[in-house]
Parts: sequence; structure tokens; C-alpha cells
Amino acid sequence: MAAQRVSGRSEGRLTPIAWVVLAALAIVPIIGAAAPERIKVGVTAGPHAQILDVVVKVAAQHGLQIQPVEFTDYVIPNEALAQGEIDANAFQHRPYLANQTARTGWKLVAVGNEAAAQMGIFSTRYTSLAALPDGSRIAIPNDPTNGSRALLLLAANHLVHLRDGVGLSASAVDIADNPRHLRIVELDAAQIARSLPDVDAAAVNSNYALQAGLDPVNGAIAKETLDSPYAVNVIAVREVDRDKPWVKELVAAYHSDEVRAFIDEKFKGAYIPAW
Repeated sequence: MAAQRVSGRSEGRLTPIAWVVLAALAIVPIIGAAAPERIKVGVTAGPHAQILDVVVKVAAQHGLQIQPVEFTDYVIPNEALAQGEIDANAFQHRPYLANQTARTGWKLVAVGNEAAAQMGIFSTRYTSLAALPDGSRIAIPNDPTNGSRALLLLAANHLVHLRDGVGLSASAVDIADNPRHLRIVELDAAQIARSLPDVDAAAVNSNYALQAGLDPVNGAIAKETLDSPYAVNVIAVREVDRDKPWVKELVAAYHSDEVRAFIDEKFKGAYIPAW
């Protein structure tokens, strides 16, 4: 009958069965403990990265661990998101996201607003649009959506007239009338602020303007209105992830009082909370 004992002891030593039981008991607390959710969030360097730094601290208080991933241009963050290299990004407006997904087939969706900012026209040579001479060279971004954004800004200020019905897909070939004979120079958005000494004026996104030491609030000779479809930047994730709990936590962290206060204090109107 001794062979049927399951007391866990045999001559003062644990039986193999007892070892298995104790090992299982040791593992249970580890499996049962809720490990913090960990995600990677992509942003462009500058304001979006600075905002994310505050989001990281807020999210950590609620069990969401965020690793920031910085990019230097507008192209790679969506590709990295689509390929699963990051879990979310926050750097772009809705027209840019729509253009990228339409061209590539990437299944990416906006799940919340981040901050709003206005594109401005800057010049180191002239203090007003009226002062721009005939034949001025105007730099605009060379990506489709921000290029359209710049052309619409020029059109809103009557520097050019665009073809009827062009909407948000305007390109340089859609300039129907150019009374000032402006010469449009298309450059990478990240390089435009540095090109200011070489052109008469340039349309610069606010994040790159701030990085270059420009003043988006008072330093632009013209800027778009806040009701522009391009003004509000969004938080994007893969479509399959949109209903996951961490997405809700991420958006809540972005929309916290701490982040709002930081944006207001740090950027003083160059960026404003968009929720």
C-alpha cells in the first residue's frame, strides 16, 4: 500500500509528482499577474515627440507602457505602423492619412485627435504677401497632401487661382491662373524651412517651423485657418487594433488634462489641443 501514498514525501525527499505540483503553484501567481501593456508609438521629431513624452507619463499611471519611436519625415511612420513595427502613430492630419491608405491599401484608421496646427507662409525677405515681387519663387512640400495644402493656402490668399472642383487634391498642374507669375518649387517638407534663404517665401508645416526657430503664431506672413481640414492631427492605429483596450487608454492619455496643459504652456498657440 505504500506505493499508493501521495503525501509528497518519500524518505524525507519530495517525490517527482510533488515537484510538479510545487512548480505549478509557483507559476500560477506569475501567470495570474496582469503585466503592463507595452506599445510603440511613432511620432515625428519636434512638437509631436514632445507631446508624446507627456503622454508616456500619463499612460504609465494607468498601466500602459509606451516606447516612443521618432521619425524624421512623414513617409515612414505609416509604413512602420502598417508593417507592425510600431502600434500607433501621431503626426498627421486626416487628408494625409486618407491619401496614404488609398495609395497603398494599408488598413490604418484614426482613433482620436491629437493637436491642431496651422501651415504658414514664411519669408526672410518680405514682411507681407503684397510685397512679394512678380516671379517670386515659392517653396511648397512635394508630398501630395501637404503640397495641396500649400496651394490651397496660396489660393486662399489670392496669389494663384486653382482649377474649379480640384478640392483637396490640388497639384501645381491645377493652377489655372498665376497673375503674379509665381514659380512653385517643390521640396521635401522637412527641408523647406532650411530653404528659406534660397526662395522668396515658403509654405512650412508648424512642426518644422518650430524646429527651425520660426514663430508659427506671429512670424508667418499668412497662415491657414483652424477650420482647415488639414489643421487637426490624429492618432492612428491598424484597423484590426482599433477596439483593443490599449487604444482607448492611449487616446485617454492624449486627451488628459496634463497633456492639454503642456500643449497650452509649451506651444502658446502654435499647437492647440484638438479635443
